[in-house]
Amino acid sequence: MNQIAILGNGRVGSNLAAALIRAGHQVAVADRAPGAAADAARSARIVINATPGAGSLERLAALREELRGKILVDVSNATTDGPDGLPADLLHPGSSLAEQLQEALPETSVVKTLNTMLFSVMTAPAALTQPPTAFLSGEDPQAKQTVLELLTDLGWRQEWITDLGGIQTARATEAAILFVPHVIRAAGFAPFALSIAR
Repeated sequence: MNQIAILGNGRVGSNLAAALIRAGHQVAVADRAPGAAADAARSARIVINATPGAGSLERLAALREELRGKILVDVSNATTDGPDGLPADLLHPGSSLAEQLQEALPETSVVKTLNTMLFSVMTAPAALTQPPTAFLSGEDPQAKQTVLELLTDLGWRQEWITDLGGIQTARATEAAILFVPHVIRAAGFAPFALSIAR
C-alpha cells in the first residue's frame, strides 16, 4: 500500500483515484482549492500529476519543497488546443513536459507514463481488443520500479510495459499526442492506446 496524492480531479485524476483505491492504496485527490495540492503532496510518497499539461510546469514547480524526495508520476501532455478543443501542437518542442519538470524539481524522481492512451485505458488496459503498451521514462530505476508496480495494480501486465530509458525519452511518448486528434476525428471518442507489436 502506498500513500498517493493525485493532483487534478478531472476525468484522468478521478479515474486513477478510484482504481488505486480499489487496489488498496491510500489516495488523496487535490482540487484547485488554495493549498490543496501542497497539503496532498506533503503527506504522500507518490504524487501523480493529472493536471492539464499546459499549466503543469508552473503548478508543480511551486511545490518544490513538498515534492522533495518524492516520486512524481507525470501522465499529462502539454499542448496547445485546436479550435475543436483537441490537442494541436506541443508546448515543449525539442524537449518534453517531463524533462522540464525534472529540471525544475531536481530532488524529485519524475517518471513519465500512461500519456499515450485515452484516460479510460489507464485503468482498464485489458478492455481493448489487443494489448496496449505503457511506456516508462525516468532517471531513477527504483522510482520506475515503484511505478511499474503501480501499473500492475491498475491491470497492466509486465509484458505490456516498456521502459524506454531516461527522462529524455518522454519526448517520444509526448509527441504521440499529435496522433490523438486525428484518431478521434477518424474513429470517434472510443478507448484506444498505442501498442508496440512484436
